[in-house]
Amino acid sequence: MAKKITTVLIDLSGTLHIDNTVIPGVVQALNRLRNANLSIKFVTNTTKESSNCLYRRLTNLGFDLQKEEIFSSLAAARKLIVSRQLNPMLLIDPAAMEDFEDLVKDDTALNAVVVGLAPSRFNYDELNKAFRLLLDGALLIAIHEGRYYKRPDGLALGPGAFIKGLEYSSNAKAEVVGKPTVGFFKAALGEVDPTEAVMIGDDVRDDVAGAQAAGIRGILVQTGKYRTGDENTIIPGPAKVCASFVQAVENILDNGI
Repeated sequence: MAKKITTVLIDLSGTLHIDNTVIPGVVQALNRLRNANLSIKFVTNTTKESSNCLYRRLTNLGFDLQKEEIFSSLAAARKLIVSRQLNPMLLIDPAAMEDFEDLVKDDTALNAVVVGLAPSRFNYDELNKAFRLLLDGALLIAIHEGRYYKRPDGLALGPGAFIKGLEYSSNAKAEVVGKPTVGFFKAALGEVDPTEAVMIGDDVRDDVAGAQAAGIRGILVQTGKYRTGDENTIIPGPAKVCASFVQAVENILDNGI
């Protein structure tokens, strides 16, 4: 018998909002979770902005959360860089540089290439610089390998395609930091038993399959990047498929999942 849920991990982009548009009903649903005294953590692969920018944007959108509740792949990447004393080339969006501004010490002695979602940086010259560093032995670190994400104008390429291109050309293998790695989910949980947690997200691979590989039940929501039939592309399938975060919360509070 499944254990009672004590902790809810929640994806952000595509699950609670799309850019600066809040998905209908999610603010109220999040408040219901809080009133049920469940532990909440927001786990995100968002690399387009610093932790301060992300927190301000979410609060401006009306979400009730604390900055400490956000567990991001950017923070995990920073921790890795510091722990290994790396001097990285950062292929990340300028809006995210605030989280790393003190880490690049010498632009002539770069020994790692760190890649996030950086549309303005994914040009030939920047990618070729990264390629040459990898040929010289630099480490390739993927903040995440998202295939695509949801924008107001439709789906858009994630960093995964560019990371795979760098791998192919340099014969390097990327070390992935964020979702869907088991280490990321376990770090997000801390001391919490995975069987007492549930993950809600719109990405069947990064959110649901990744969480379930770590022993966490996964709920797939049909918003954001969800495409018809996504639930049939992973084995085992999601513990639950819901129309949106609102229905996911109802299932957790009313049915235990």
